[in-house]
Formats: sequence, C-alpha cells, structure tokens
Amino acid sequence: MKLMEQIPPQASGLPGIQHSTWAGEADGLTQLSVWRQCMAPGAATPPHFHDCDEVVLCLGGWGEVHSDGQVRRFGADATLVLPRGQVHQIFNAGPMPLETLGILAATPVPTRLPDGEALELPWRS
Repeated sequence: MKLMEQIPPQASGLPGIQHSTWAGEADGLTQLSVWRQCMAPGAATPPHFHDCDEVVLCLGGWGEVHSDGQVRRFGADATLVLPRGQVHQIFNAGPMPLETLGILAATPVPTRLPDGEALELPWRS
C-alpha cells in the first residue's frame, strides 16, 4: 500500500494542458494509471488513441470529445468511456478551465497518433 498527496496539475509541454500523474508504474502499479488534467479555454489534446481502455471523469468546465466522426459536448459530472484503440480528441469548449481525471487500464500508457505512430507524452505515465 502507498499513500500519496494529490499533486496539482503542472505545465506539461503540451500547449494549454496541465498534467499530474497521480498513480502509475512508478508507484508500484502494473495495470492502471490515474491522470489529473486541467485544460485552458480553447486548448485541445492532439488526436490520439491508447492501446488500453480509458475513462475520463469531467470534474468541472465544458468540453467536447471528437471521435468516430461525432462531436459530443460534455460538462461536469459527465463520464467519457473510450475503448482501447478509439481515436479521440478532447477540447475545452468553455470559458473556464476543463478539469478532468483520467483512469487508464495500463501503465505506462501506450499512446499513438491516428496513423499508429507512437506519441511520446511529456509526462510520466
């Protein structure tokens, strides 16, 4: 067992995205990662997919997820369910920060661009 403080998200190297890995491989896990993110108004993730299932909990703000040719708007208390291999892009669609908590079924988290090329993340996953 490990008890850790929840470190607030910090600048990540991706424009407008602050990130903190709350739990992952470095903490002794073998099958799970937990990420806390804060996205500035107008910011977006790159289009990408993971080689694992992902669940994103929206804690505050407004966002849009683009996937499979669809655009879905969401707000606080929404849950995004993103199966393994599903290309997606998340946008902050509101005037305030978009606060999310991501739970991913891998550690480290394999992340790829839509063409399958590896996307190196600027944080520990």
